[in-house]
Amino acid sequence: MVSGEYECEQKTTPQKDVEKVLSHLESLGWVVEVRHSSGHAWGLLRCPNNDRDCRCGEFCQMSISSTPQNPASHAAKLENKALSCIYLRDEKEKDDGII
Repeated sequence: MVSGEYECEQKTTPQKDVEKVLSHLESLGWVVEVRHSSGHAWGLLRCPNNDRDCRCGEFCQMSISSTPQNPASHAAKLENKALSCIYLRDEKEKDDGII
């Protein structure tokens, strides 16, 4: 499932809710990078678009916690932030015939 330069033995998160969301976001072009560091972040979720018009003008990325207190809530936050990407919204509006 995961890609990137930070591959390690554990390629899936043990949190089923988070794993389901990551799989969905990867199908939309987001990239999951597993980290080797020993901190709380299991990996990073990176937007495929690196554009200054999107959000803060920096590469959109989110930390994926290895031990979230509430896995369902963590998964929902990742999904909500990713799906608010202006590029995904523009694509959806085109598909819906709004643009």
